[in-house]
Amino acid sequence: MRAPGDSWRPAFIFEDSPACVNHGRKNDPLPCSDCALMRLVPAEFRHARIPCRHIPLNSGGETLDSLYRYADRREIEEAFRKWLQNTIARLEARQKADHALQNEEWMRSNAGENARGAAMNENLHAKCANPSCPNAFSWDKGGKFFRFRTEPHPAQHNDMTGDLLKGVHGVKHFWLCESCSHVFTLVYSESGEVVVKLLSRDLPVSPTHKELPAA
Repeated sequence: MRAPGDSWRPAFIFEDSPACVNHGRKNDPLPCSDCALMRLVPAEFRHARIPCRHIPLNSGGETLDSLYRYADRREIEEAFRKWLQNTIARLEARQKADHALQNEEWMRSNAGENARGAAMNENLHAKCANPSCPNAFSWDKGGKFFRFRTEPHPAQHNDMTGDLLKGVHGVKHFWLCESCSHVFTLVYSESGEVVVKLLSRDLPVSPTHKELPAA
């Protein structure tokens, strides 16, 4: 928005945007170095009178500075629209990758590798098998399911019925949430417990305890 008395001119995309650090500061302007857009300006143009006009908008190197010289308004707005969409997508992808890396590093340092995995029926409300992860189970959250079967115990005192029931009901279900499943897996330990292991360490499952395929 222009102040009363200003002469009419076409609006400039960056300078007339509310995102500009000097929007509404005609009498007390801030240096352009305070603007977040400066990181997108090539080094050789950071001391130009209006640095943001020299941000490359496409692979051809077009900038607002060049487009203001030879393009019409429609061409300028279309080039800027495509640049804005591509920039937002790139920043979101970088933010997502940074967040995933931070999340992975946190889990690797805090999730307690070798901790016993929690079966889904061990808690009042089913959650991630990683004991350090608070994520509650939900069908729409992705992740990975595991089923482990315990070895049938040898019959004692001729209790054939009890032994058969242990074999039938000896399957336990586990779930690693989407985040944890990218970093950890579940395996049997030498002591016969299901434990959390880093995926980067290729530890085979004990041959006497078979992981069943997911349902």
